[in-house]
Amino acid sequence: MTKDQIKKPTFKENVDSFVTQTSKLIHFPKDVIEYIKCGHSVMQVTVGVKIKNTIRNFIGWRAVHSEHRLPSKGGIRFSSNVNQDDTEALAALMTYKCAIVNVPYGGSKGSLKINPNNYSEKELRAITKNYATKLAKKGFLNPALNVPAPDIGTSEKEMVWIMDAYRNLFPEDINYTACVTGKPVEHGGIRGRDNATGRGVEETIREYFRHSKLLKKTKLKEKLKDNSIVIQGFGKVGKSLSLDLYNRDQGKIIAIGDASGYLINHHGIDINKLSKHYLKNKKIAQFKGARFIKKASEVLLLNCDILIPAATESVITLNNVNKIKAKLIIEAANGPITYRADQILNKRGVHILPDIFVNAGGVVVSYYEWVKNISHIRFGRLQRRFDEQKMRDVIAAISKSTSKSISPLLYKKITSGATEKDLAYSGLEDTMREAFQEILREKNKNKKLNFRTAAYAIALKKLRKFHDAVGMYS
Repeated sequence: MTKDQIKKPTFKENVDSFVTQTSKLIHFPKDVIEYIKCGHSVMQVTVGVKIKNTIRNFIGWRAVHSEHRLPSKGGIRFSSNVNQDDTEALAALMTYKCAIVNVPYGGSKGSLKINPNNYSEKELRAITKNYATKLAKKGFLNPALNVPAPDIGTSEKEMVWIMDAYRNLFPEDINYTACVTGKPVEHGGIRGRDNATGRGVEETIREYFRHSKLLKKTKLKEKLKDNSIVIQGFGKVGKSLSLDLYNRDQGKIIAIGDASGYLINHHGIDINKLSKHYLKNKKIAQFKGARFIKKASEVLLLNCDILIPAATESVITLNNVNKIKAKLIIEAANGPITYRADQILNKRGVHILPDIFVNAGGVVVSYYEWVKNISHIRFGRLQRRFDEQKMRDVIAAISKSTSKSISPLLYKKITSGATEKDLAYSGLEDTMREAFQEILREKNKNKKLNFRTAAYAIALKKLRKFHDAVGMYS
């Protein structure tokens, strides 16, 4: 093993390396890039909670990378593996991600060093509320300044606890529901948010397959369903993504892995059956529709057309990059490929659709939820029934003039107005498709750019344009 391999770059160093690399390719001044890379602020807190007559202390962080747009946005992660460096890296990714998909937010991220599986719901509620209270008192939790969302180890349940802690501190704030996103619908959430990240990844893959020139370069088959797919991760993102690929695209998913190992079936795994098995057993092992292998890391090395890392960061490194066989890699997770591994894959001609674009579905639909909370009205409430009646009138007019009628099934489909979820997913599809096309144009305009550097180039140009206009450097 070489000295270079022994000293592994941190997550933040990997992110900054991508930014620096892109800045050189698009000839950005060094001082401007250093300004953009610098984080705005970081707060470290100690959360002390009495558990079983003993005070337990938990360290947490909330990092703000950018406040060029407000509020700053980013999830909260509960994990025993988190640290300040990772939190700052994820905050930076949020800044670039929001710029790429044109969501008017700055970038932020939060984390608490804890294994949530070791505590009861009552204990977790006390810990979460204590953490949220410390954030809120310092302005790191506020519907106008800083808005968290779920991440690894958290869910809509924790978001309700955080919202309640904020409301107790600021009962006069009528926009309190907007202090977090990813909430249950009954607490101001938006339908479709749960699976939004996975759906956004799927829309990205769909858009890629609309471009025949890209398929020829990677030697992928024209139809998505004719290509073999491997997914690492069966959590929030991996599960919803695999269900969408299987049911909407008839995708052939030959392997799915998590921390315990992976399932493999070269004829394709029945994701609906696996989902039911997982819901019942809370694990992918012992599923009868595929062979289970305990060597979890090897799922990345399987022979496949499309590889989708949908778990954690830094899983493709110098140690395994030369064993990767996929033609197309879709980064559903944050930072799954390290900077140096990325360089090797690009030299081999592997197309990589980067995390800062691919997994933006969550923040896109979170934005819709935040707008819903600020406006205090459900999407579609004003026009849905109007649209339905309008279509009934159109059908009635056509039927009268032609003396023909349509089937009840078709009539129902045409006259059904868009639900809140329909509107959210329509906006998500439009956002992901437009962003992909913008990245592709940037890539084609500058032949030195790949998909990742093209995405970063778009983000950096938008950030510079904003800062130049308001004179942030003075």
